[in-house]
Amino acid sequence: MVSLDIPSPERLEGVNDLSIGQFPRFARAQRHWDPPRIANVSATTRAVIDDIPAFDDLKEGAEIAITAGSRGIHDMPEVLEATVTELQDRGFVPFVVPAMGSHGGATAQGQREVLASYDITEERLGCEIRTSMDTEIVAEDDEGWPVPVSSVALNADAVLLANRVKLHTDFCGDIESGLTKMAVVGLGKQRGAEVMHNAALNRGLSTVIPERATLIFENAPVVGGIALVENANDRAAIIKGVPVEDIPEREPELLDRSRELFPGLPVDHLDLLIIDEIGKDVSGTGMDTNVVGRYMFDDEPEPENPDIKRIAVRGLTEASHGNGIGMGLAEFVHEDLVADLNLADVYMNIVTSGEPARARIPIVAPCDRTLLILAASVTGVRNPANLRVGYIANTLRPDDLYVSEPVADELELREDVTVSEREQLSFDETGDFEFHFDDH
Repeated sequence: MVSLDIPSPERLEGVNDLSIGQFPRFARAQRHWDPPRIANVSATTRAVIDDIPAFDDLKEGAEIAITAGSRGIHDMPEVLEATVTELQDRGFVPFVVPAMGSHGGATAQGQREVLASYDITEERLGCEIRTSMDTEIVAEDDEGWPVPVSSVALNADAVLLANRVKLHTDFCGDIESGLTKMAVVGLGKQRGAEVMHNAALNRGLSTVIPERATLIFENAPVVGGIALVENANDRAAIIKGVPVEDIPEREPELLDRSRELFPGLPVDHLDLLIIDEIGKDVSGTGMDTNVVGRYMFDDEPEPENPDIKRIAVRGLTEASHGNGIGMGLAEFVHEDLVADLNLADVYMNIVTSGEPARARIPIVAPCDRTLLILAASVTGVRNPANLRVGYIANTLRPDDLYVSEPVADELELREDVTVSEREQLSFDETGDFEFHFDDH
């Protein structure tokens, strides 16, 4: 049994001559939004199903597979529940199929458990959840790569995609994360996700995903999708029913709207960003790469903003079940994160998704105090009092953060941000932060 021998705080804090007393004070900064939000998610969802005319051609009793992914999308359980109810009222037999590539350890039971962790259960939905990792090859792309699709979905009379449309964490393009990706990666199960990422290593995700989606739309019974766009507070701002033939045209429009509503950090430059937790329920990469300004994916160019010198991560979300994918985007992690790792899930996910760097274990710090002292040596800032530091709960909530005094002075000048009184850093008996996020 391999175990890591984490050096003591005393040993690591001797790396430089700094003391915590030299670090700046911190303040709570909160940016305020008034984003659009759908008042009645269920009613809106049921209404937009009218926009998919293929349902008018299905016979009573037709089985309809509805996709459910592995992201922690706040309103998705209600969207799925309303979709199931509406289709049942029309005389159909809907069921849910997990559509999440290799997540859940690439097992049928694991994927069922992922859905349950988001309150997507048979009891809540009122329909069956059919879990299987089996796929069938429906086509080959121009380079001979197979296009696998879930056997469960192929056996249905119709397939309805349901997903959030948002910025992807690996690449930029007209189509990123949404209905198209759900068809290729989600319905492709582990095999489909692995093949797709391999095919994309030479030609790029922005090319391969739409091409493979077209082949799936031509060879599988996909009739359309329910597309959800979230606001800056992770609530549904837009819900649309999109016929399958309109997905290539409509999804870029929805992506543009998602980009307008995207919640980023209220500051463009930080020497150090500390993230309380990463996880699959936060982002496919554990942390949203668009928030932290790092892709680290194949040959994709890195975003210009935000400019963050170093990243440190303190832990994993409970819903991640030990999948620490994305930790490799950081330079430092707390030892609590390492203790919670399920490397089997990490490695299965990372090999399927195609970028091993994101699974690397960074420098491990035994506590927050040590982490800060270590990080100060690799920022290039001579005086620690000038360090620009931000601390967020996760990348879903980048607008609510603790910031060091140089950043607080800057944000205080903005009308859309409130900044609290500055306080000296304080730590508990283990050396971890005493300040925390109230509802986290």
